[in-house]
Amino acid sequence: MPKLHHLALRTLDLPRLERFYREVFGLQVERRDGERAVWLRLGDATLMLEHALPDEPSPDPRSLELLALAAASPHEREAVGAAAAERGHALEGRTEHTLYFRDPDGRRVGVSTYPLPERDD
Repeated sequence: MPKLHHLALRTLDLPRLERFYREVFGLQVERRDGERAVWLRLGDATLMLEHALPDEPSPDPRSLELLALAAASPHEREAVGAAAAERGHALEGRTEHTLYFRDPDGRRVGVSTYPLPERDD
């Protein structure tokens, strides 16, 4: 069964997007490629943030597509939501297990404690 290797998000403002994912989610830098890209550790995978070309379209801020990251507990989920709000990223929605807000580029992101099924790897 394939596993997630990396997820690449492109941005016109790499430092701003890096700051968001590091400060809100606590992701750590595992590699940096000058001003072109930064790799952040995302569990067993990598979140790659790459500098976009000037003519690339930005993410549609009306989209309901979602990048949801796991929280270890409801307390951690609420702390991530508070960190996002403190940085001006208002809560856009919530369910019993997930908080939703937007990253600086307008992507919908979430932090969730929804229980996933056990997997045999």
